[in-house]
Amino acid sequence: MTMAVNLKNRNFLTLKDFTPEEIEYLLDLAADVKDKKKKGIQVKQYQGSNIALVFEKTSTRTRCSFEVAAHDLGLGVTYLEPLSSQIGKKESIADTARVLGRMYEGIEYRGYGQEIVEELAKYAGVPVWNGLTNEYHPTQMLADLLTIREHLGRIKDVKLVYMGDARYNMGNSLMVACSKMGMHFTACTSKDYFPDAGLVEQCNEYAKASGGSVTLTEDVKTGTKDADVIYTDVWVSMGEPDEVWEERINRLSPYQVNKAVMDNASDSAIFMHCLPAFHDLKTKIGMEVYEKFGKEGLEVTDEVFESSQSVVFDEAENRMHTIKAVIMATLGV
Repeated sequence: MTMAVNLKNRNFLTLKDFTPEEIEYLLDLAADVKDKKKKGIQVKQYQGSNIALVFEKTSTRTRCSFEVAAHDLGLGVTYLEPLSSQIGKKESIADTARVLGRMYEGIEYRGYGQEIVEELAKYAGVPVWNGLTNEYHPTQMLADLLTIREHLGRIKDVKLVYMGDARYNMGNSLMVACSKMGMHFTACTSKDYFPDAGLVEQCNEYAKASGGSVTLTEDVKTGTKDADVIYTDVWVSMGEPDEVWEERINRLSPYQVNKAVMDNASDSAIFMHCLPAFHDLKTKIGMEVYEKFGKEGLEVTDEVFESSQSVVFDEAENRMHTIKAVIMATLGV
């Protein structure tokens, strides 16, 4: 582990703000705390400190990861759900930040525009962590990179293909993470769902420095050929209106991750998904979609999701270990 890296008092808002060395440091720290947890070694070094979790969008993995990570470290946690916080409603974001910053050692925010978490960070005076915004999902990226390193033994030169709607937090964040870390990122989707051109340009600059690359393609066969990682996410994000379902299903069905896609990828390819996934009929929405459109799986088939190539639950677990590393690094290891 590179001890020269010091992230104390830094915010964690997007991986754009971090160097490849700093990202590597966080991954090494996450691997270390994961190993300690497996061995039952406790790291309760923040006894008497507290963090606030501000959730404008609900979540299973992000909330559980932050709460367990915090408890493991001896931190007290206050969870503010969408209805119990006045942020942006009766109190400005700046005022909320200054209040919470007086009471807590760190603040997590999960919600809407990136500008909200940026403003919280500007006024809080304590580290602010992005648990997901419309534009970026950096804690998920660390979990993904750790999972790739564990399963493939490397990060550099890994070819990762993201299939689906690449315009929002997952497509954006994966492109940033891959281009920073010397990986080869491909967005394989309909042209209308390509990431923002300005961000693509920025990531091309990162890729030049790291030896990585960024590719945008509509062609599934060439896009997924010999890929090391096939990655997808739900086609309709939280908070989007029901009307978009039909359009997305029609436009993105050719980009479903199925056996043909995995067979076209490398023999050792892994399948990744940030979850939750629509791969069967065991969810209310999954059943509604089936009744309306006759599709049993959406972004991924059950066959791939349940296959030995699927590492989605390792990935979900790694949210906790990488979030713990972020908390430790920014509060001071």
